[in-house]
Amino acid sequence: MGLRVFRLVSGRGGRVFKPATGCSPRERRASSAKRGAGLGIAPREIQDQELKKFCLRITGLLQKEDLGNETIDCLQRLFLIVSATKYYRKLEKKFVELLLSAMYFPKSPEQVQVLCAAILREISPSEDLTLFYDHIQNTKLLSLMSSVLLAQGNKRDEVRDVGLRVTKILESRQPEGQSLRYLLPVLSKVITLSPKVLKEDQINLLNKRLIDWLRYASIQQGVAQISGGFFSNPRARQPGPITEVDGAVATDFFTVLSVGQHYTEDQWLNMQAFSMLRKWLLYSGNDGTETPDSDDKSELEGSIMSMVSATSTSSRLLPPKERLRENAFEYCQRLIEQSNRRALKKPDCELQKACLVEAVIILDLLCRQDSSFMYRTLSCLKTLHGRLCGDLAYVQALLPVAQFFLNHSEAAAVDSEAVYQHLFTNIPSELFYNSMLAFEFIQFCRDNIHFFNGNLSIFKSSFPNLFKFLAWNSASLISEFVDILPVFIDASTAIEMLHVLLDLPCLTAALDLYLRSSFPTAEKPLWDPSLKPTSCLDGVRDPYHQALFQYLLRPKAKGFIKGLAPLHELLKPMAGCARVIQCAETVPILIQLFFTVVTEFADGTLINQLAVLLLGRSGLLFDVPQFKAAVHREMSSQLLVLCKLHPSLVVELSKELLEFTGTIRNIHSKENIFTHVVWAIGEYLSVLYDRRCTVELINKFFETLEALLFEITQFRPSATLPKCCPRVITVLMTTLTKLASRSQDLIPRVSLFLSKMRSFAQSPAMTSVYSEEDTETILTRATELMNLLKMPSVAQFVLTPSVEVSNPRYHLDTNTSLPLALQMASRLVEKEASLLSW
Repeated sequence: MGLRVFRLVSGRGGRVFKPATGCSPRERRASSAKRGAGLGIAPREIQDQELKKFCLRITGLLQKEDLGNETIDCLQRLFLIVSATKYYRKLEKKFVELLLSAMYFPKSPEQVQVLCAAILREISPSEDLTLFYDHIQNTKLLSLMSSVLLAQGNKRDEVRDVGLRVTKILESRQPEGQSLRYLLPVLSKVITLSPKVLKEDQINLLNKRLIDWLRYASIQQGVAQISGGFFSNPRARQPGPITEVDGAVATDFFTVLSVGQHYTEDQWLNMQAFSMLRKWLLYSGNDGTETPDSDDKSELEGSIMSMVSATSTSSRLLPPKERLRENAFEYCQRLIEQSNRRALKKPDCELQKACLVEAVIILDLLCRQDSSFMYRTLSCLKTLHGRLCGDLAYVQALLPVAQFFLNHSEAAAVDSEAVYQHLFTNIPSELFYNSMLAFEFIQFCRDNIHFFNGNLSIFKSSFPNLFKFLAWNSASLISEFVDILPVFIDASTAIEMLHVLLDLPCLTAALDLYLRSSFPTAEKPLWDPSLKPTSCLDGVRDPYHQALFQYLLRPKAKGFIKGLAPLHELLKPMAGCARVIQCAETVPILIQLFFTVVTEFADGTLINQLAVLLLGRSGLLFDVPQFKAAVHREMSSQLLVLCKLHPSLVVELSKELLEFTGTIRNIHSKENIFTHVVWAIGEYLSVLYDRRCTVELINKFFETLEALLFEITQFRPSATLPKCCPRVITVLMTTLTKLASRSQDLIPRVSLFLSKMRSFAQSPAMTSVYSEEDTETILTRATELMNLLKMPSVAQFVLTPSVEVSNPRYHLDTNTSLPLALQMASRLVEKEASLLSW
C-alpha cells in the first residue's frame, strides 16, 4: 500500500520521480509495438545470431558516444528482447562492459542510464558483471547501480555493502544538486533482502532522519523551474503556500495529502518516508538490538505518554525509535483528518482512500508495538468507522479498521460487534461486483481464519453473503475460497452449505439480474450485454418468484427451502451467460473439498442427510452447459465415500433408495449417480454390514431392480426409451447376482434371467442398438455370473466376501486364494464351457 501511495502522489504535480525500475510504461508500450526490435519478427522468436547482430549495431552507437534518439530506441528494443523470454538471454562480455560504461558515463542522458540498468537487471545474475560504486557520488546513478547489484544476488555480501554505502551517504550532507530521494527505494529493498544489515547506531540515525522528513517538511511550494528571459515575471517565481485537497491553505505540517504545483526536496522526502514508513517500523521495531530492560522502559515511557499530550517538547525527550513512533502517530492522525476533506480532483480523491488505508494499518502496527497508543487510536477509529459506514466510496478502508478491532478489541475491552455486523452483512450484499474489494475482503477473511474459527459467530453465519463474492468473481477467488471454506463447515451448517454450493451458478444469475434491476445499463455495464433477459426481470418482480429470489440473495444462514425449480426455470435464459458458466466450473472443486472436510466429523445421521440431499438435488440443478454432468460425476464419487463411511445407510435409507432406483427416467437423466447407487446396494445390502438387513428387504430391492433391468432390455418396436449404457446393464446384473447369493431362494430367478440376457445379447434388436464390443461385454458378464451361481457357496464367497477376505482384498491379487477359487469353479463347470462361445 505504501508504494501505491507514492505512485499516486508522484504524478500530482511538479517533477515526477521515477524509481530505478527500467524504462517507463509508455516507453515499453512503444517498444512492444515495434515487434521484434525492428527485426521483423516477435522478440521471443529472435535467435541468438540475430541478437548478436543487433548488439553489434548498438555497440557501434555506444562506441561513437552517439547517445541520441537512435541509441535510446535501440536500447528500448533490446530491453524488450531480453525481458520477453523466460529463458536467459546471453550477451557478450564486451557488450555488457560497454553497457556498464554507458551507465557510468557522466554525459549519458538519464534515459540511457535507466535503460542500461534495466537491461543489466534482466540478464542478472551474470558472471560478466563487475560493479564498482565506492567512488560514485551521484545519488541517481548510485540508485541505478544498486538496483543492478541487488539483482545479482548476495553471493559476496553485496546487499550488506549496498546498505552500508547508502546509509553512509544518508548520514552525510549532500552537495548542491544531489538528492537523497533516489536512495530511499534502495534502502527499502536492502532491509527486505537482509534484515540484519544495519547496526543500532545506523537505525537510530535513520530514525532521526525519518522524523525530520515526516514532521518538518516545508509548507511552502517549491519554485517552478523557469528558464528566465526578458519578459519573465519575478512575482510569478515566488512560491505559494501548500494547500489541502479541498483548496484550503494548509495550516498544519506537510503530508502526502498536501497539494502543491511544485514540491521541494524535503517534501518529496516526506512522501517517500511515508511510503516506506510501515516497512521501516516493522524493521526497526524488530531489530533485536533492545536490552533486556528495553521493553519495560518502553512500556513505562508509553504509559507516561498516554497521560501527557504529544507535544514536540515531550517527544524530544524520547529515544529515536519512540520519537519516530510518536511522529508516525501524529502523521497518521493528520491523514485521517485530511481524508475527511472533499477533494477537488478525482486523483486526489483516490489518493485520500489509499492514504487512509495506509494510515490505519500503521496505527494498528503502532498499537501492536506500543500499547500506549491504543486508547488514543481507539477513539479515533471509532469515529472513523462511523463516518466510513455511511460512505461506500471509502469501503476498502473498513477492512484495516476491522483488522484493528480484531487485533485490539479484547485488550481494550471494547465490544466490536457493530464493526463486524456491518462488514459481513452490508458490504458483500451491496458491493459484490467490486472485484478489487472482493479480493481484499476474502484475503482479510483468509488472513484471520485463526481468529474467526470459533471466536466470531457472525462470520460463520454470513457464509451465504460471502459466497456472493465467489459467485461474481469465481475465476479470481477460487483459491482463496478453497482456504476459507473449511472454516464455515460444521454439523450445523453442512446441509445448507451444500445447497449453497449447488446453487452457486443460480446465485450468479440472480446477482446479474439484481444489478440490471438496480442500475441502468449505461451507468454500470458490469454484465454480459449480449443477454437481454427481459422476461427474467419481469418474472423476478412477481411476488411468488420474489420470495425465492430473496432467499437466494439472503445475507445470513437460515436453513434451506424446497421448490427452487420455478426459479431455475425463470433464470434459464441466463444459463448461457459467460459469468454463470465460469462460476459453474468451480462447483465440482468446492463440492469435493466440502466432502473432504465434512467426512472428518460427520456421524451416521449427518451422512444419511447428505446422501438424501445428493439424491434429491441430483435432479434439481441449474441448467448450465456441462454443469450437470460434472456435478453428477462428483456426486457419484461422494456417494460411495458416504456409503463406505456408513454402510448402514443402505438399510436406513432403503425407502429413498428404492424410490430412486425404481424410477426409470433416473437411468437416462442421472446415469452416473444411478450406476453408483445400484453398485452400493449390491455392495452394502448385507447382514455383514447391518444386522437389520432382512431377507424381505433384500427381496424388495431384488424385485425393483429385476423389473427395471427387464424394462430397459426389452427392445420392442414401440419402445420410446433411449438405449442404456452397457455399464448400467452389467452393474444391474451384478447387483442382482449379489443379492441372490445372500438370499438363495432368488438364485433360480437370476439364473433364468441371465440365460435370457444371453439370448437378448445376440438378438437382432440388441445388435441393432449396441455395438459389437458392447454386446460382447454384456454377454461375457452374464455368462460369468451364471457360472458363479451354479455353485452358490463359491458365489457367496466371491460376491459377498467376509471381513477377513474383503479387508485385504484378496480378489485383487492373482497370487492368492480368490483367483484359485474362481479357477476351481470354472473347472467344475467345464462341461458348461461351451456356453462361453455363444
